[in-house]
Amino acid sequence: MPFSRLAHATTPTAHIGLGLAAVGRPGYINLGREDDLPAERTVDALRLRTHELLDAAYAQGVRYFDVARSYGRSEEFLADWLTARPGIDDVITGSKWGYTYTADWSADAETHEVKDHSLRTYERQRAESAELLGDRLDLYQIHSVTPDSPALTDKELHAELAEAAAQGTTIGFSTSGPAQADAIRAALAVTVDGEPLFRTVQSTYNVLETSAAPALADAHDAGLTVIIKEGMANGRLADPYAPEALKSVAAETSLGCDAVALAVILRQPWAGVVLSGAATATQLASNLHAAVVDLDEDQLARLADLVEKPQAYWEQRGQLPWH
Repeated sequence: MPFSRLAHATTPTAHIGLGLAAVGRPGYINLGREDDLPAERTVDALRLRTHELLDAAYAQGVRYFDVARSYGRSEEFLADWLTARPGIDDVITGSKWGYTYTADWSADAETHEVKDHSLRTYERQRAESAELLGDRLDLYQIHSVTPDSPALTDKELHAELAEAAAQGTTIGFSTSGPAQADAIRAALAVTVDGEPLFRTVQSTYNVLETSAAPALADAHDAGLTVIIKEGMANGRLADPYAPEALKSVAAETSLGCDAVALAVILRQPWAGVVLSGAATATQLASNLHAAVVDLDEDQLARLADLVEKPQAYWEQRGQLPWH
């Protein structure tokens, strides 16, 4: 599988990926976004910002890039970048299907995305992703699987996903919500002709929301590559929004709150790739310092006290405004 390339990475930042959720569309829920993006959030302005981030990430050793059909024009921006740099052949590209972007390039839309895990949606979005990314699409993931998702039980869908896997595309899934652990374990049980269907899992894990950890460890033990998203809790763990305990530990390391928050995740033995959701090159550079953060047991214990109950965490996330 393509993620095996990361096992031989020569730079410490290779296990940090770049997700384009925050720059592929004009509206998103990350805190501080009004200061991070250009004043005019045109398609061309965000395309340029995305390419600047991709250039900076690649130059600093990042080799995994993460997009989705619902991240506005993120697939298009990434495809343009890859086309303009034909000599770059050592990156891994992952996308997701299952949400349709409906905001029509507006930050004020009433509905930004619509979820549908049906076979019909997969077939439509797979064709859309293939048109943009072609054979550069290494990983295709079901977007935000929950325990009640029909994607876990739809045998026709499983057969088509298995066919895509047979043709060389790695098949994975992502999770969201307070029952991530249940969704992960249910997905681990999905097989086609006696073989596990999924080879990767992408889940939310950070110092505030750790409930998926045991299930992610199980996934790792089962041979899946674990990708971690929302390590910054949509900006809640970055300055100036970070809790005081995180600010205190960051001050002791002389690095940013973001680097410390991501470093905690990198310490987990099951974490294969940790995503940066940076919207600026400065944020990205700060995020990448996570690879060299050294935390002692006292600091880790103080950060462990920040854990929230999953229901409370996801309720607060659900209240973050699109802006």
